[in-house]
Amino acid sequence: MGVERKWLFTLFTAAFLSFIILMFSSFSCFTSPMPFPSIVHYGPHHPPAFAYFISGGNRDSDRIFRLLLAVYHPRNRYLLHLGMDARDEERQRLAAATMSVPAIRAFRNVDVVGKADYVTYLGSSNVAVALRAASVMMKLDGGWDWFVTLSARDYPLVTQDDLSHVFSSVRRDLNFIDHTSDLGWKEKDRFQPIVVDPGLYLARRSQIFLATQKRDTPDAFNLFTGSPWVILSRSFLEYCIFGWDNLPRTLLMYFTNVKLSQEGYFHSVVCNAPEFKNTTVNGDLRYMIWDNPPKMEPLFLNVSVYDQMVESGAAFARQFEVGDRVLDMIDKKILKRGRNQAVPGAWCSGRRSWWVDPCSQWGDDVTILKPGPQAKKLEESVSSLLDDWSSHTNQCLITSEETED
Repeated sequence: MGVERKWLFTLFTAAFLSFIILMFSSFSCFTSPMPFPSIVHYGPHHPPAFAYFISGGNRDSDRIFRLLLAVYHPRNRYLLHLGMDARDEERQRLAAATMSVPAIRAFRNVDVVGKADYVTYLGSSNVAVALRAASVMMKLDGGWDWFVTLSARDYPLVTQDDLSHVFSSVRRDLNFIDHTSDLGWKEKDRFQPIVVDPGLYLARRSQIFLATQKRDTPDAFNLFTGSPWVILSRSFLEYCIFGWDNLPRTLLMYFTNVKLSQEGYFHSVVCNAPEFKNTTVNGDLRYMIWDNPPKMEPLFLNVSVYDQMVESGAAFARQFEVGDRVLDMIDKKILKRGRNQAVPGAWCSGRRSWWVDPCSQWGDDVTILKPGPQAKKLEESVSSLLDDWSSHTNQCLITSEETED
């Protein structure tokens, strides 16, 4: 009798284990992504693609990964940069996290900068890093149309389907860059002082320092200033990097010694270049709230301004505290994104459930778009900016004082 029970127990155990293996095998087959990515088509007859440069510093890897998933789409290109103040282990952890996403493994459109740069907040190293990022993504991918700068403190207010849908009707040589030639107090505080950014030549973190003398405001070109957060066309960035005349290099040398040069370099280049000054749309499509008078950074956003953000028609918002509840609200109500999952766009073909990532599977055509309710609000904002652009009412204008001089 004991031998018979032992035999039955062995049989039952073997049957149970076989059932478990079969179940997990079926689960794996159901949720595993396609072994090869779909063919991604680019060009004027297809939706636009974006090159995202997402930057951060020490302990920002989790925030950058969350932001990456919130703006991910197989058609786009992404470059993630953790400054030199972050440890190599953090960079490696970020790289490992990106490769854990099935679509990223298949489409291989996300890169993490291995040899990072020091970035001094007030210095010109910010411009150097942005130019490097643009040149890297040009080398890696010939299909993207616009270059978008984001930081770890930013978050989208639209899906990538929304963004691509709206920008499908926008001329692809246009540059969304908030700018003005009215320097105001910045002329004496930012442009006339001579500053040196140690991040350009020292292998350790250091603050900028000021020279004892100041310099006159240039008269060989006009200075412009504005938001450092930009959406720039590929053609304009090719001009900045490969410039067929000396303007981009001349201004780069000048802005090397300007405080917060990221608030003036691209703005001044685009508005001084005859072939690009008529491509400037005066807006950055960001939602920010500033103190009065404004400080160096905008106020932190939270649930109390959620409705304002949603109705703003902006594509992105900044800045947010780590793990603020309003980010979960955006994920749930706007992006429809699950934890550690990409935003489920029309390209995702997997079944949505609590244990299956719908973007772990995709179809043959990842160019299809399914815009949501936020697309309409963004479209209204972009249309308003384009109306100003077409009427030339707010485009690389020189203030009357400068004109008289």
